[in-house]
Amino acid sequence: ARPAAGAGPPGIMGPVIAGVTARAAAAVAAAAPAEVDVRVLPDSYEEAAFLVVSDDPAVLDALPGLRAARVVQTLSAGTDWIEERVPPWATLCNARGARDVAVAEWVVGALLAAQHGLLRAARERTWAEERRDAGAATGRTAWIADLAGATVLILGHGSIGRAVAERLVPFGVEVVGVASRPRDGVHGVDELPALLPEADAVVVLAPLTAATRGLVDAPLLARMRDGALLVSAGRGAVVDTGALVAELERGRLRAVLDVTDPEPLPPGHPLWSLALAITPHDAGDTPGADERAFALAGEQLARYARGEPLRNVVR
Repeated sequence: ARPAAGAGPPGIMGPVIAGVTARAAAAVAAAAPAEVDVRVLPDSYEEAAFLVVSDDPAVLDALPGLRAARVVQTLSAGTDWIEERVPPWATLCNARGARDVAVAEWVVGALLAAQHGLLRAARERTWAEERRDAGAATGRTAWIADLAGATVLILGHGSIGRAVAERLVPFGVEVVGVASRPRDGVHGVDELPALLPEADAVVVLAPLTAATRGLVDAPLLARMRDGALLVSAGRGAVVDTGALVAELERGRLRAVLDVTDPEPLPPGHPLWSLALAITPHDAGDTPGADERAFALAGEQLARYARGEPLRNVVR
């Protein structure tokens, strides 16, 4: 039989205790059944069966040994930063879908700003009318070009990749999706080398796994056409930083980055001067995205307290 609200699923005695990061606490508590005891982390994390975590070092350091933990819910889609810390007796869930809109809008903004020269012009701070002919003069791609008619390859075609594609189609963009495995309308990653030379821009959204770490390496970057744009908004370590720096120094490729390797990117790193723009891994951190992530965590806690199946189970 299902447990009563607040009593916890089978195997959990007494009321459900939830430990929630401070920013999400109000939204999670509002969605939880009345009998659930919602506490603000790091208070009582040793007793919590349901944890909504962020980057609190005290909680993360203790997490592997928390015997009461049964669910660890993140507020991000990516979980590479916490997977090794989650004890084997706990279920790990992510916030897939909550930040799709924010990241997709950031990607579209990066593509438009790069193609129309806005990012480069902001750096130059000069009235350089000759920029339209820069490509002919230097052998490189001109500063400005239409996004319409461009081919954009999306590496990592999950929910965020689909959200990017949906927003690019009205601009007249040809979208090429690539995922770990092929499916209807999406290419497998083994086809990536053959697809790269046809892309005007490559958007990297792949999660960080053993298979994707360093995936976008020197040989793959070399297959991108001259003047192509790399937009990275997934995980920085998917792209080989040294190989990217080499291509940017040559002036053959362009880049707009929300994620880097290492993070945070240290002052004086070559990428600061070579990339068109770098944001501090905050493409998905809009207020609206936060609210959706908090609401999802609250719904998950309610599901757990009622003994219902959880969504977004990673492991």
